Amino acid sequence: MTEPRALTRPKTLVPVVLFDMDDTIFDHSLTCRDALDRIRTEYPEFAGRRLEEVWGEYGRLLGVTHVDVMLGRRASEVVRAERFVRLAEWAGRPISLARADEVSRVYREHYQALRRPVEGAPELVRRLHRDHTIGVVTNNTVAEQTEKIAFLGLESAIDALVTSEEIGAAKPDARIFHRALERTGGRPEGAVMVGDSWGSDIVGARAAGIRPIWFNRFRLPRPEAREVAEIRSFRPARRVEELLAGP
Repeated sequence: MTEPRALTRPKTLVPVVLFDMDDTIFDHSLTCRDALDRIRTEYPEFAGRRLEEVWGEYGRLLGVTHVDVMLGRRASEVVRAERFVRLAEWAGRPISLARADEVSRVYREHYQALRRPVEGAPELVRRLHRDHTIGVVTNNTVAEQTEKIAFLGLESAIDALVTSEEIGAAKPDARIFHRALERTGGRPEGAVMVGDSWGSDIVGARAAGIRPIWFNRFRLPRPEAREVAEIRSFRPARRVEELLAGP
């Protein structure tokens, strides 16, 4: 990542914009759904369940098993295979760990082939980088997220990457946001955080004194009746820039 740059900008603009990665810049959820659809076609253990059911249960399992990966305690390949063991049990067709390891590897191949950015996200990040310092704050491993940044072609537009693996703490822990501010040369009052997860991104940013913007492309119900700016698309980019400037 490049070093934070000395910037000259209108006072109405915040100097630092922090983004979440998965389901904010990189489209994890829909890539995951499409890869699981292929697994349902190729493996009879999962064919008896509707795609939305499989996707929902896989997402639930991801939420309870990914913590060791994002803190660097266990390898993602091992945890993913165990996740498919549990998914098969849920589907009523138990499989061995060896079979699950095969399914996991095929799933990963599909995931890599089908991956895509969130619509409008790379263009927005590049546009904002002209006048802001850009950071990514993410609950995942350094290698995984560095590779995604390269895939998205955003190496030159992202000034700092801060991961839970590196810090040893995951969002919403304020420490990961504080480290992001250190890396970008920002202050809480001069930064905004854009993320899709209310519990991780919104709660965490506010705990660190950073103004959050909720990226709610799936139109989820608001968990709290709090005055948090909300966007459902990164287009038009000018509207997003207006929100970054504040009310």
